[in-house]
Amino acid sequence: MKKLILSAAILLGGLSMNAATPVVASSIISVNIQDEYTEVAADAVPAAVKSTIEKSFVGSKLEKAWKNAKDEYKLEISKEGKKYTFFTDASGNIIKK
Repeated sequence: MKKLILSAAILLGGLSMNAATPVVASSIISVNIQDEYTEVAADAVPAAVKSTIEKSFVGSKLEKAWKNAKDEYKLEISKEGKKYTFFTDASGNIIKK
């Protein structure tokens, strides 16, 4: 009986040693990918894009605009003190990114 209890204690002790979770140092790497947008003046934004802003975001103001080689626009608008960023093509169609 002593051997049975001793064997069970050793077995359970060994299992609990293996069940301990090891401490692993982890790190988070953040990579920002940008499609080479260059800032353009608000006057350089096409009328179709301005029309989209006026229709889709009533009461907002165009703060900044960027353009890439594909004629896609990254636009920063403000409305009621909050800033929003969205993307359109040259025709004013909103692009999901």
